[in-house]
Amino acid sequence: MPRSHSIPRNRAGQTTVRKTHNRILFGSVQRQHGNTNGEIIDRSIENLNDAKTETADRVGLLLVVEGMNDIEFLRRISLMLHATDCQLPNLAEMEQRGELIFVPFGGGHVRAWINRFAPLGRPEFHLYDHELPPETGLRRQAAESVNDREGCKAVITRKRCLENYLHPSAIFAAGQIIVQFDDFDCVAELTARELYRQHPGETAWLLQAKRSQSRMANRAKRWLNTVAVEHMTPSLLAERDPDGEITSWMLAINDLLAS
Repeated sequence: MPRSHSIPRNRAGQTTVRKTHNRILFGSVQRQHGNTNGEIIDRSIENLNDAKTETADRVGLLLVVEGMNDIEFLRRISLMLHATDCQLPNLAEMEQRGELIFVPFGGGHVRAWINRFAPLGRPEFHLYDHELPPETGLRRQAAESVNDREGCKAVITRKRCLENYLHPSAIFAAGQIIVQFDDFDCVAELTARELYRQHPGETAWLLQAKRSQSRMANRAKRWLNTVAVEHMTPSLLAERDPDGEITSWMLAINDLLAS
């Protein structure tokens, strides 16, 4: 059970936790850039074209992930790891210097991205969520194809997705939310459910339309990958990732940059 944390209060002395929870569920947490996966992909292609003509000599790596939430998580978790071990890359800093470009392909059919960036002639690191079968098998096939290409590396998370590497204590510290989960639970949905349970609306969660449930889960997912992750520490990560899987990704990125 996480330790008790002080709860911020407003001028009237009332707790602000409910407002925080409502912001997570109902939309003041910053949303993904772009309204559709197509817009995200188009913007990524435009950025890559600009990089090819203007900063081609500096870009050492294309880091291909499924969405903006993955980028937010990796920026923050790599910063934490870099602060502990300066030999590990600080991805956010490298991105700012133009040494790597994150490419969010918007999920979906991963095989479409196996060779998409080959003409750019840059090393690539692909990170795919494990998800659940049968999708897992398709992602393994895609990763194998990427790994057959010279100067490219693809890995599949051992857990369902990046939120599963968060520690419940970090989530509690970020928003006073108690949630327990295993490696293949949908952490975003569990978080949204718990928030809704604490401050229910007129309609019970199970009677909410699937679209409403999905919208609240997506907002919780964004919050987990931008706010909760910042409360992770090396010791909390060691509990959730005892085999050092995330560190192994960072070392693989170093190897590609050095190749």
